[in-house]
Amino acid sequence: MRAVFVDTYFWIAGLNPKEELRDEARDAEAALGNVRFVTTESVLIEVLNYYAGYQPYLRQAAVSFVRQVMVNPKVEVVEHTHETFEAGLRLYESRPDKGYSLTDCISMNLMRERGVNEVLTHDHHFEQEGFIILL
Repeated sequence: MRAVFVDTYFWIAGLNPKEELRDEARDAEAALGNVRFVTTESVLIEVLNYYAGYQPYLRQAAVSFVRQVMVNPKVEVVEHTHETFEAGLRLYESRPDKGYSLTDCISMNLMRERGVNEVLTHDHHFEQEGFIILL
């Protein structure tokens, strides 16, 4: 089954009805059909960090959303380990001319490791590394 990586912004767009790319994210997901989604705990940490400064009800909505993602059989959530951190840090260190976040680097490493070429994001950093962005 085809695998597609899911980056932070896709989850944020799915949760927040006011996000600019919400409709585009929904359309992209519908167009994919039957795929397996792959994401990381690091990405889910970014989603929760995004909502840290919001009102308590939105923070709780984010927690509920992340918990749903974690038990969704269509989504594989890859755990964060010291090894993934170290590998991400090496990629981060090797790209001083880029604006990649450490989470991006961890995600890109996983995508390469798994042979996943497509990512649900609008983040052009992935495109710079040769991946196909779907938003």
